[in-house]
Amino acid sequence: MRWMRRIAWGCGTIAAVIVAAGAVLWVWRPWVPPVEMTAPGATGRRVSIGGWPGNYYPAPIPGRRPAILLLGGSEGGLGSSASTIARALQHYGYAVLHLSYFRAPGQPQALVRVPLEGFDAGLAWLRAQPGVDAGRIGIIGGSKGAEAALVIASRTPGLRAVVAGMPSSVVWPGFAWEATPVVGASWTAGGRDLPSLPYGRGSFSEGIISVYRRGLDGLRTHADAAIPIERSPAPVLLICGEKDSLWPSCPMGRQLAARDARVTLLHYADAGHGVFGPPLSPDDPRRNRLGALGGSAEGNNAARRDGWPKVLAFLDRALAK
Repeated sequence: MRWMRRIAWGCGTIAAVIVAAGAVLWVWRPWVPPVEMTAPGATGRRVSIGGWPGNYYPAPIPGRRPAILLLGGSEGGLGSSASTIARALQHYGYAVLHLSYFRAPGQPQALVRVPLEGFDAGLAWLRAQPGVDAGRIGIIGGSKGAEAALVIASRTPGLRAVVAGMPSSVVWPGFAWEATPVVGASWTAGGRDLPSLPYGRGSFSEGIISVYRRGLDGLRTHADAAIPIERSPAPVLLICGEKDSLWPSCPMGRQLAARDARVTLLHYADAGHGVFGPPLSPDDPRRNRLGALGGSAEGNNAARRDGWPKVLAFLDRALAK
């Protein structure tokens, strides 16, 4: 009987440790990215558009200049990675509005039922700014922001250029970092959910990407969730990494390219979810983390060195007078 008591005691101890560790993880939640509200710095200013905060970076060149609406990803807020892109585009000569669509103070913490009308208001605000050529507007988004950018482009006749880093070919359901159950699509139009593709059954061994891969298997029965990029009047540039471990951005990019000949796809073999943006210098502490979601740090940065000049050249062509 003594050995039975020892086994029971040992099992109880292990169970207690597991429960305690789970409680610590639930409080700490290391998988939840911090909300960044990056300051606009000396070359920009903080704005609020219909209650949505943003950083506006006027073009540094006199005259009426083309402008970009920039959307970050599922980190929400005004993240530093997207802010780096905004400043690089401003330095190149564009006016840029980096707009937050969730997780900023005063905004919902869950990415669920975000109204597309908020993005419409951002575009209207941008067109009305002094020094902006209202006829030369583009949109850029990364990851979840790429999904939003492609949806907006398919519904907005006045856009001249679309750039989507780590794109999605479909509308996915809403979600919350805090693991709170949510009901509804990520986006709404006129108060109605956009049709979305249900997540698939996840696999612990495959990681988070499995819910997207297996979700795509159901696209035939949820065809209305596909983003109709062919409706966009603007040319589209997609950038993805073949080793993306967050979601299958390259397969989804190929789905978009197959539907519209005006879609150009740049794909990189040794890059992942860090594939998009200006290349980072060797002394930038973020450089070594570029491979955190697939590919190597150098592979992602090499993709940026090749891809970023192509992004600028694409914008030059699409937004020319």
